[in-house]
Amino acid sequence: MSGSPPQYFTPLPATRLRSKLIRWVDGDRELGFRTAAGVFSRGGMDRGTRLLLRAVDTAGAATMLDLGCGYGVVGIVLACRAPEARVTLVDVNPRAVALAAENIRLNDVPNAEALCGDGCAPVAGRMFDVVAMNPPIRAGRAVVLRLLREAHQRLGPVGRLYLVARTSQGAQTLGRLMGTIFSRVAEVERGGGFRVYEARHV
Repeated sequence: MSGSPPQYFTPLPATRLRSKLIRWVDGDRELGFRTAAGVFSRGGMDRGTRLLLRAVDTAGAATMLDLGCGYGVVGIVLACRAPEARVTLVDVNPRAVALAAENIRLNDVPNAEALCGDGCAPVAGRMFDVVAMNPPIRAGRAVVLRLLREAHQRLGPVGRLYLVARTSQGAQTLGRLMGTIFSRVAEVERGGGFRVYEARHV
């Protein structure tokens, strides 16, 4: 709608930069995240992200992708959990990517990098064992499906994709649509009004 404020999933949010530091304890490690206006869930880790992190299985993963990383919570936590893996964080929002890069440095995470670009364009030609997504539902179904198809192309033969969505915003429908792209889709977590789906090629 004309005149409406840009969303966090747009390349150039118009809101002023008002940063704050939030903290999150994962296992025995306390992490700090710099957030700001114009990025998703700037006030703290949302319930969907918490559920997604509970669901993701990093076992055996050498490469992981946080697709639509925001200020970097999911990718950085996964990188800390699997220090032997290489984790790439991608977002279309330059402010989010700058914050993700700052948070990588802030938490001293040498096995992670943050890249700016639309969807999987910044990682074209690269394959991943794990892809994690908290998709921009408000961007519309066409955008979310495009991101899923791109993730499908970047997922290794035995890789797995994890997606979280709010039940009231069509999570079950999205899970069924994932089944038209991936060979296997299963709901692996549910709680707090959210569902997490795991998708695989085989």
